[in-house]
Amino acid sequence: MADTLHTPDLVTSLQALLPELAARAAEMEDARRLPADLAQKLAAAGVFRMVTPKRYGGHESTPREIVEVTEALAAANASAGWCAMIGATTALNAAYMEPVFAEEIYANPMIITGGVFAPMGRAIVEGDHYRVTGRWQWGSGSANCTWLCGGCTIWENGEMKRLASGAPDTRMMVFPASDAALHDTWHVMGLKGTGSGDIEVKDLLVPKGRSVSLVSDRPNEAGALFKFPAFGLLALGVCGVALGNARGALDAFHDLATVKKSQGSAKTLSERQSMQAAYATCEAQWRAARAYLFSEIDRVWAIAEQSDEIPMEIRADLRLACTHMTRTGADICRTLYDLGGGAALFESSDLQRRFRDAHAITQHIVTAPSTLELTGRILFGLPTDAGMV
Repeated sequence: MADTLHTPDLVTSLQALLPELAARAAEMEDARRLPADLAQKLAAAGVFRMVTPKRYGGHESTPREIVEVTEALAAANASAGWCAMIGATTALNAAYMEPVFAEEIYANPMIITGGVFAPMGRAIVEGDHYRVTGRWQWGSGSANCTWLCGGCTIWENGEMKRLASGAPDTRMMVFPASDAALHDTWHVMGLKGTGSGDIEVKDLLVPKGRSVSLVSDRPNEAGALFKFPAFGLLALGVCGVALGNARGALDAFHDLATVKKSQGSAKTLSERQSMQAAYATCEAQWRAARAYLFSEIDRVWAIAEQSDEIPMEIRADLRLACTHMTRTGADICRTLYDLGGGAALFESSDLQRRFRDAHAITQHIVTAPSTLELTGRILFGLPTDAGMV
């Protein structure tokens, strides 16, 4: 396998691309997707290979490094960061898939994969295959993908299969993007440049070996990254975008405040005491949430490097930190949008885009308010199905 860059070098190598990502934010919003040439530049930089196992030429990066890369991309352009995060985390499938199928998909260093975990499809057992029909919302970056996946409930002999817990047996079906129809449904408020329209397949045969369950399957890879909780890793991707987007908002307001003067005032915003205090508070909130997040990442990673099992309570702590970062990021962006006054209302202002993107990020299920209910149950010691923690 070809050698790949280590992720710290990837952060450095991305610096030349970040200004272009920032400069093309309006273009992406107008197109409502990540332009194909930018997707190829991100692929060439190795961004989509962060979670891909080393045996297929991937980085197999640490969770901290994955968040740092996502943060850097989202600080430039949240939609680009989101597409990069989806492409990277979807490659977690490679660790669970039968190696002969994973090799076919992931050995290509320029491959981009995407898809939707939610079991919106139906897969009927047919010998060594599943017959798959489904339509999935939120297919971020799908137009640039060669392979896609969609979550399905499993059916056999006319009945839905269930796990021992009683929960539906669900698996992600991986299929060529050319076998899917992409529906242009992405008309939204925030993360407009992600192209997160619907994916649909009908009566598609998928080999069983090209399906994955992050709940009931065990990874084929021994690396610590694949002992890290799968849904925790996805949550890290989401909050990594929130982290970078909030940083971008802080920087945008800093630039605005040093030049803008309110009507009738000789002082710039940055010279007003109320603005100084409000901006410092937002900066402190961002730094505190970031430090909390990385503290939990490092704690879980240390366990993953030494043990095959990570206690449910510690996995829940990680999810709590991810949700906290996501929601704190949205609060920061809202405050800075308010502080920007009328100037922040215009489409030319980065503050209004950051505000919209931040509140789109909060809608993802892995960092939505329901996560607080889940982690709260665990904190209270109540019986909890830990399958999705």
